[in-house]
Amino acid sequence: MHKRWIEISVGLMLVAGVVALLSLALQVSGGHLTRSADRYPIAALFENAAGLAPKAQVTLAGVTVGEVVAVVIDPQTLMAKVQMQINGEVNYLSIDSSASILTAGLLGEKYVGLTVGAEDEVLVAGDMIEDTQSALVLEELIGQFLLNLGDSN
Repeated sequence: MHKRWIEISVGLMLVAGVVALLSLALQVSGGHLTRSADRYPIAALFENAAGLAPKAQVTLAGVTVGEVVAVVIDPQTLMAKVQMQINGEVNYLSIDSSASILTAGLLGEKYVGLTVGAEDEVLVAGDMIEDTQSALVLEELIGQFLLNLGDSN
């Protein structure tokens, strides 16, 4: 009987370990076991979405409020159209909110940062954020610096 109890407890510990590893893997990869049905889509147009990819975070004041679903070229404007899913409880983004492509750390991954505006009317499913700031490209900044350095001499 004692041997059987040890085998059962070892089996339970093994199952708990596998569940913990799966949970950790999902958390690190940004995956979800279930998709939240209470999300709504919004989009934004950027001149340059360099390095932004699907599953990137969408944040408001440093708190994750959604994720990037797709980054495509808009055929009418020839700009990068970033499609996002915002959590349903974030129902206070005004129509004059702005979106910026930011970098986590010096050479880290790209994400979208939202800033709430002052209007009373809020964004609803399918709306477009008009006020955007594109990603800073390190190569362009270095090129501008070197060009300005050459002009000053």
